[in-house]
Amino acid sequence: MPPRCVTKILSLRNLSKGRVEPKPPHKARNIKACLPEIGCIPCHFAPHCRYGFPDPVPDCATLLANGDPELMSIIGLSLTVSMTAVATSLLIGLPLGAILAAYRFPGRTPLIVISNTFLGMPPVVIGLLIYLLISRAGPFGFLGILYTPAAMMIAQTVLVLPISIALSRQAFEALNGEYAPLFQSLGLGRLTRIRTLVFEARATLLTIALVCFGRAISEVGAVMIVGGNIRHSTRVMTTSIALATSMGELAFAMALGIVLLLVALVVNIASQILRNSLRNFGHDV
Repeated sequence: MPPRCVTKILSLRNLSKGRVEPKPPHKARNIKACLPEIGCIPCHFAPHCRYGFPDPVPDCATLLANGDPELMSIIGLSLTVSMTAVATSLLIGLPLGAILAAYRFPGRTPLIVISNTFLGMPPVVIGLLIYLLISRAGPFGFLGILYTPAAMMIAQTVLVLPISIALSRQAFEALNGEYAPLFQSLGLGRLTRIRTLVFEARATLLTIALVCFGRAISEVGAVMIVGGNIRHSTRVMTTSIALATSMGELAFAMALGIVLLLVALVVNIASQILRNSLRNFGHDV
């Protein structure tokens, strides 16, 4: 083995000629020891952190237990927008469904085709159409409702309106075939027939309302396009879950997901209680 001075001289000669000796390979270190050195982003979740990745369950429980103000604001806005959209769609869709079921008139078939077309239209396309209508360059731009909760209500109403029309029309057609001889013998007018059909189909209409509510509160694309997902303004549960997940805020996303599941559970429990009450009063539900 040459002396250390000779080895150093040879290394300097190689360096001057542009040749660099390869360094000996280093042994891989433990990932647990490496993560703090590279500045792992989720490390601020400590002490609930293992190998640099957080355990969001404790933070999620803390958010729900303390009633985080931002969390409560998002939940309140989501329920307000969805309930308003469902109520509006039912007020418009149920009479239209009853009219389409009880009467034959010119233009009835095109209306049914248009309703079924919107039933299968992607939500992002509906959001885009509404955006074009209410943007500054659109025909309703003077209203100034783009990126507001009002725009989100309109988007969800347009989204669930075809559902209420189609399902109510099917329910009313079945009842109209059963009650048509009675209506003719009593000589009932159109408005009285529609009110009778709505009253007799109240249990089915409750199911339709639940379907519309579930569709409205779970919407992401359309409300994000017209609402903008603006913090403290137009951010709802679904858009917040998508944003929080992409940013790594898993605890916040989990908290909102749990609330969504609880809302669905409460709505179905209330529906079952109402159905049992109607059955006890002798109504066929």
